[in-house]
Amino acid sequence: MRIGAHLRVDTDPLSTANELGIDVFQMFVTDPQGWKKPTPRPDAEAIRDSAIDVVVHSSYQINVASLNNRLRMPSRKAVEQQATAAAELGAFGLVVHGGHLRDGEDAKEGFANWRKLFDRQVDKGGFGVPILIENTAGGDHAMARTLESIDRLWESVGDFDQAGFCLDTCHAWAGGEDLVGLVERVKGITGRIDLVHLNNSRDEFDSGRDRHANLGDGHIEPAVLAAVAKAAGAPVILETPADGIPDDLKYLRDAL
Repeated sequence: MRIGAHLRVDTDPLSTANELGIDVFQMFVTDPQGWKKPTPRPDAEAIRDSAIDVVVHSSYQINVASLNNRLRMPSRKAVEQQATAAAELGAFGLVVHGGHLRDGEDAKEGFANWRKLFDRQVDKGGFGVPILIENTAGGDHAMARTLESIDRLWESVGDFDQAGFCLDTCHAWAGGEDLVGLVERVKGITGRIDLVHLNNSRDEFDSGRDRHANLGDGHIEPAVLAAVAKAAGAPVILETPADGIPDDLKYLRDAL
C-alpha cells in the first residue's frame, strides 16, 4: 500500500517526500483559490521520473456541476488545464470535488453537467489522467455528499474509463456516513476507490464541516481510519496538519 501526504509546492515537494519516506504525495499545480492556468514546473521531469508517485488536487473553486455558465464554463476549462499539467508530472489522477447546486436548482441537471464534462473530452482523446471525483462534507445541494448522491452521480459518469473516485474520511464523517463498512458500500456503487484522503475530523459526526485533524486528535477513532485504509486497498494521502504528519505516518504504518 502506498502511503503519503499532501505537500506544499512553494518548497521542494520531492525533497520533503524523501525526508518523510513516503511512497506518494499530492500537490496543487496552480493557486488553489484562483483560476490561473498552471505554468510549467522546473522540477517536472524530476517528479515524473521519481519512484515516488504523485497525484494532483484541483483548485477548490471548480464546480463543474453548476447551472451557472459563469462558473461551470471556467470550471470545465480549469479541469482540462490542470489535468494536462498533472499528466506532464506523470500523475496518476486529478482530484476534483463533486460540486454543488443552489437552492431550487434541479440535481438532475447538475449530474448531467458532470456527464458533459467527460463527453466533451471523448473527441479530444481524454484528459490525459483519470478524474478522481471526491466526496464532499457539507451542503444540502452537494453532488457527492451522501451515498445516494454518489449513486446518482455514478449513474451519469460511471461508464467513462477516466472517471475515478477519491474517498475522504473526514468528508464522509462530516456528511453523515458511518465509516464502518463504508468502503464496501462505496465500492458497491462505484466499483472502485482510486485514492483515499485519510483525515480525522475536528467536528462531530454529521456536522457538515470540513475541518481536518491529525489521526489521533479528532472525533474519529484512529483504528476506524486505519481499517478504512486497509479495506480500500488504494493509495492513501494524509491531508492532516503538517506538524503532525510524521506521527500520522508512523501510526498508520504500524496499524497496517
